[in-house]
Amino acid sequence: MTEPGPTGTPAGTPTGAESGSSLTRILLADDHALVRRGVRLILDGEPDLTVVAEADNGAEALEQARIHGPDLAILDIAMPRLTGLQAARELSRTLPQTRILILTMYDNEQFFFEALGAGASGYVLKSVADRDLVEACRATMRGEPFLYPGAVNALIRNYLELARDGRNLPAKAITDREEEILKLVAEGNTSQQIADLLVISPKTVERHRANLLAKLDLKDRLELTRYAIRVGLIEP
Repeated sequence: MTEPGPTGTPAGTPTGAESGSSLTRILLADDHALVRRGVRLILDGEPDLTVVAEADNGAEALEQARIHGPDLAILDIAMPRLTGLQAARELSRTLPQTRILILTMYDNEQFFFEALGAGASGYVLKSVADRDLVEACRATMRGEPFLYPGAVNALIRNYLELARDGRNLPAKAITDREEEILKLVAEGNTSQQIADLLVISPKTVERHRANLLAKLDLKDRLELTRYAIRVGLIEP
C-alpha cells in the first residue's frame, strides 16, 4: 500500500507541472508574516493557484521544497539564514523541476541579473504584486519569463552595452560560498554555528572569513556586517 505524501497525496505522485494538472502548487517564502498573508490571499483567490507551503527564511524554504515538491517557489530576496537568491541557486541544483519567481522590494539591476543567473524565471516587485504576481506565476508555468518593465529596460541596456564593448557581465566580488558565510556572520552566528549549518569545519569558516576581509578590504566583523547591509544580504 502506498504511503501518503506530506500533502495527503501518495508519495511519488507527480506535481501539477509534471502531471499536466491545471493547478499550480506554490511554496511561498518571505520573512514577514503579513507579507506572506497578503500574497497568499492573492494566490489562493485564483482557481489555478494554491499555496501548499510557507517559509520565513531561505533554509526553511529549501526544507519545505524537499518535503512538498512544489511546482513553483516564490522567494523574497532579503531573508535570514539564506537569501532568496542563495535558496534559488540550491533549488535550481537540487529540484530543477521547481520553477522560481523572485518577489522583492528591490528595484535593483544587480539583484535582477543575479536572480536570472540563480535560475529564476521572473522578477516581481512587491509594490505591484497585486497587479503582476498572478500573471507572473502563470507565465512562469507556461515556460515564459516574466520581467517587470524596469528589468526589461535594464536587460536591453545591458545587452546593448555588452554588444558595443564586447564585455562579459562583471564577476561578483565574492564566491557563492563566501556570500553564504558573510550573511551568516553578519546575522551574528558563531563559527561553530555556521559550520554546523553548512556542514563544514569551523576552520573552513574562519578561512572563508579571512578571505572575505582580504577581498573586500575590511577590518572586522562590524565592517562585514555593514557591507552585508549595503549589498542587501541582511536588512538593517
